[in-house]
Amino acid sequence: MTDRRTPQVNHATVVHTEWLTPHMIRVVLGGPGLAGFSAGTYSDHYLKLLFPVPGVDYPHPFDMGAIRRDLPREQWPRTRTYTVRRWDPTAGELTVDFVHHGDEGLAGPWAATARPGDEIMFLGPGGAYVPGEDADWHLLAGDESALPAIAASVERLPAGAPAKVFIEVSGPDEEQKLSTYGRAEVVWLHRGDRPVGVALVEAVRALEFPPGIVQAFVHGEAHFVKELRRLLRVERGVPKEQLSISGYWRRGTDEDGWQSSKAEWNRRVDEEEAAAVA
Repeated sequence: MTDRRTPQVNHATVVHTEWLTPHMIRVVLGGPGLAGFSAGTYSDHYLKLLFPVPGVDYPHPFDMGAIRRDLPREQWPRTRTYTVRRWDPTAGELTVDFVHHGDEGLAGPWAATARPGDEIMFLGPGGAYVPGEDADWHLLAGDESALPAIAASVERLPAGAPAKVFIEVSGPDEEQKLSTYGRAEVVWLHRGDRPVGVALVEAVRALEFPPGIVQAFVHGEAHFVKELRRLLRVERGVPKEQLSISGYWRRGTDEDGWQSSKAEWNRRVDEEEAAAVA
């Protein structure tokens, strides 16, 4: 009998790659391993890409349940979380965009050297957000790590829906063309030499909020996300149920370190927020 708690491992092969900007790589995946894959309910669907630890002998067929049961944690595959930029069920192709910072990390260097036929395994998709029909207007804000989810969400805006979109990137070469059926006002913020998130917080803080119910999507580096969460929840009084807000990463640590500390980080943020509201 299959253990329902065992995560489903998906297998895909690289179809082609494309450099969208100097620091953003698009990888299109396909192959028969995606036959049972499905995405589309949410615009922030995400995958947990699996990178085997060199030198570790994994079971065949690859079984995450057996790996977690039989191997020490340090031998488990490293996971890196990435957004489903697009899923084409007719072609059976899955598009994932990667931020590339040279030789740093696992996923960016993999995407930079990926070639047609290369294999990748992943868990997912997860997801929880999609622009709703019942909001009077939408706010989307994030850095490069959130750009694929913001782009996918802007594409899913209801026809004519007003949206304020703020995206912080390193410079003008990192801007991308976004498509939408909504009335989206897109502001590109160029970080330059300033710390990540400073320009973004300034821009959202300076925004004159339109009247009515806002649905907000705010993701990216944890420190600026914390500032914007306080702005929205405490200063603006936006209810939690109208927010999708989370730190995708935290400067000074990799995803392994961030994921291991994220729950405690979020607990402290919740306590600080509750004290400020009380």
